[in-house]
Amino acid sequence: MRALAFTVRAIGDLNRLIGNIFSWLAVAVVGLCFTVVVMRYGFGRTFLWMQDLYVWLSGAMFTAVAAFAMFRNDHVRVDIFYRPASLRWKAIADIIGVVFFLFPFMYVVIAWGIPYVQRSWRLYEASPNPGGMPGYFILKSFILAFAVLIVLQGIAWLCRSVLVLADKQDLLPELYRYPSAEDKE
Repeated sequence: MRALAFTVRAIGDLNRLIGNIFSWLAVAVVGLCFTVVVMRYGFGRTFLWMQDLYVWLSGAMFTAVAAFAMFRNDHVRVDIFYRPASLRWKAIADIIGVVFFLFPFMYVVIAWGIPYVQRSWRLYEASPNPGGMPGYFILKSFILAFAVLIVLQGIAWLCRSVLVLADKQDLLPELYRYPSAEDKE
């Protein structure tokens, strides 16, 4: 059981680290977007690579922080049944959701994403916009990073659920436990 608790903490720590780093891209996106607007409407100039850059940074940020949002329970969930449920029912619902929905969907993302990203790397794909940025293949790689991080967080959820069902959630620090209904209000 301690190995499961270690797994939950290790994956959670990884997703927290990545989420905290990549969430700062939001500041860069706002700054770049502001600069593009000022340059276009204030000075009558535009640089397509700057427009590409803030769109690409947004894509990188949202794919990199998705598992962090999942870790924090910040994702959208229909709570009419889940929120008032007992801890055991939540654990069972999470096991079912991860095994039958999350993992199969991430399998599809990875299976279709690998050839898509490989092709992009083979071609050293750049922006389709004239004068746009090079390195589009790097951005496309975030699709696979997204899927891997989500799968890892799904594994952490499975481990956490097993700990709850075994009545061993006390092996986890508070940050890694199921949130209570009043935490989200």
